[in-house]
Amino acid sequence: MNFPFYIAKRYLFSKKSHNAINVISAISVCGVALATLAMVCTLSVFNGFQDVVATFFTAFDPELKITATTGKVFDGQDERILELKKLPEVAVFSESLEENAMVQYKGRQTMAVIKGVEDNFDRLTPIDSILFGRGELLLHDEVADYAIPGIELVSILGTGIRFLDPLEIYAPKRGAKVNMANPAASFNSANLFSSGLVFAVNQQKYDASYILTSLQFARKLFQYDTEVSSVELKLKSDVNIGSVKKKIQAILGDGFRVQDRYEQQVDTFRIMEIEKLISYLFLTFILMIACFNVIGSLSMLIIDKRADVVTLRNLGANDKLITRIFLLEGRMISFFGAIIGVGLGLVLCFIQQEFGLIALGGGSGAAGNFVVDAYPVSVHAWDIVLVFLTVLVVGFLSVWYPVRYLSRRLL
Repeated sequence: MNFPFYIAKRYLFSKKSHNAINVISAISVCGVALATLAMVCTLSVFNGFQDVVATFFTAFDPELKITATTGKVFDGQDERILELKKLPEVAVFSESLEENAMVQYKGRQTMAVIKGVEDNFDRLTPIDSILFGRGELLLHDEVADYAIPGIELVSILGTGIRFLDPLEIYAPKRGAKVNMANPAASFNSANLFSSGLVFAVNQQKYDASYILTSLQFARKLFQYDTEVSSVELKLKSDVNIGSVKKKIQAILGDGFRVQDRYEQQVDTFRIMEIEKLISYLFLTFILMIACFNVIGSLSMLIIDKRADVVTLRNLGANDKLITRIFLLEGRMISFFGAIIGVGLGLVLCFIQQEFGLIALGGGSGAAGNFVVDAYPVSVHAWDIVLVFLTVLVVGFLSVWYPVRYLSRRLL
């Protein structure tokens, strides 16, 4: 067995001549363990929130979305676009046209995004899971076009879920100058009737701005023929999204952008990643403070073991070997603190995942205002590895210089 490691292990677990040193060593391990536990739980909670947000987007955003790199629209009859319909990996091919317009209902006005979709939109995404109201998913018939607005937009306009009067939609005519004598002549207008349904994605970007309707209505309102703002795809369940994405990008070339669900919401997930990084850095700083307990424990141990050091010198041990003993002692404290902290953190995450003990808002009454009642938790293996390595690196570096300095001064 490695001699310095054997002596360091004996010093860590054996009873010291002064009981206070045992207490301080235990406190040092607990301090490192608590800092490690906090890192594991905090990063897992951020992962949980990311997973929750991702589930919201999956009900509205397609698996793959194709848009033009320049301009708002492109020709949906382009040969490269039509070639995608023939791909064996594609289960649903759907065109979409989005554009801003003004919406008016009984004197109330607001800006909204009119999203015209094809009739197969319900097969493209699980839209049924976010629809509320009494009615069928009907976007148009022979008589009229119908609207499915976001839940917050309904509140802004005061329409109610099933509105009697139609929504008045106004969009500027393409290429036309505003006639100051008759401004209304510079706008196209059309009506959308109630479908009896609204959607709730629980994201303000959608709920307060979007209106789903038919593609033919959007093209007529915005004066387009075969143009679309995006082509949205659903893939078959047994294919790899990443490989299909690369294949489609190769077919379309640089003039088109192919995005998966995370890339469609890149701003939201980038903000969450930055928040997670900042939390990790703060907790690493707290870990560094916890390591000061290790330094205090080692200084007390060095003083307590002066007689043992004299014995080791008489047996032939040099300064390097003696310093290494106390360095290993500090590293073992960090190692066991990391093991205990990771273990307790995983247990706490499992309990939170299964039973939701810690509620959002701090109470059952406040929790009802949130999408989930308790803090969501998702443990990622890479985060656990990162936390463990961080604790070891910070712990090892924090004791290196102090032990060398104390060994020279006290021994």
